[in-house]
Amino acid sequence: MQIISTITALRHRLRDEESVAFVPTMGNLHEGHLDLVRVAREHGRCVVVSIFVNPLQFGVNEDFSKYPRTLEQDCKLLEQCGVDVVFAPSEQDLYTQPQQVMVDPPAIANELCGAFRSGHFRGVATVVLKLFNIVQPQVAVFGKKDYQQLHIVRQIVAQLNLPIEIIGSETVRAADGLALSSRNQYLNPTERTEAAFLCRTLANMGKAMRDQAALNQAKLNQAKLNNLRDFSSLEQEARDTLNARGWKVEYIAIRCSSTLLPLTAGDKDVVILAAAWLGKTRLIDNLEMNLQDGLS
Repeated sequence: MQIISTITALRHRLRDEESVAFVPTMGNLHEGHLDLVRVAREHGRCVVVSIFVNPLQFGVNEDFSKYPRTLEQDCKLLEQCGVDVVFAPSEQDLYTQPQQVMVDPPAIANELCGAFRSGHFRGVATVVLKLFNIVQPQVAVFGKKDYQQLHIVRQIVAQLNLPIEIIGSETVRAADGLALSSRNQYLNPTERTEAAFLCRTLANMGKAMRDQAALNQAKLNQAKLNNLRDFSSLEQEARDTLNARGWKVEYIAIRCSSTLLPLTAGDKDVVILAAAWLGKTRLIDNLEMNLQDGLS
């Protein structure tokens, strides 16, 4: 495995590679990241992993300065997974001058997480496009835990006609269901136990939605249309439940999985998305589901 820090050296290393699978990360790797690497290995002969904590996607009061940086340990894990190249640039390597040209993401970037992290997805979109231009992979793998990010990256690739296949890899979870995240280490023991309640909340919402959709299958059209309002009440109930347990909920939203827009009659593939603070730690999660009978 090679560890490369400069763009020139990386391009030289990859110039003759015809099948590159790329996994962009911010480091502090855990089993979720390693699963992305394993997926990448299935789709490319040369696997490249980048490790870069991108300042453009952090807000003024966010955790850029304290975000865990564990390059040596990360490289040991990646070598064990058979990664071919680690691209670990410094900020100066990647931003040789102040970044004035930015990628403007689609409007959905201002909703959900974007409504609470102003400019976040602009920073994500910009660094992802830079990395794509540097690595020039045929395939790139992103985790579904960051569902909105995955959606926006797919939009970038589609609308800018990039010759890259984007693969969404399933969320890796702890035994109690908590989605793995580098920020989980911020949780104290009591918070860590409570954190699993977020995924249970989404699972309960999913069951209630399926039950409601099945019930509406045999009812009149007007009753079925009321289903959308019922789903809104499920969102509010989940927010109230979490807040009552000491969480600070940013959002819980039921959206169309292909557009991330609010549901309309006939939508079957849906995703429940959530972001909430537990103590000083911001957690996100989601649940994809299919309503077999739809909402129409």
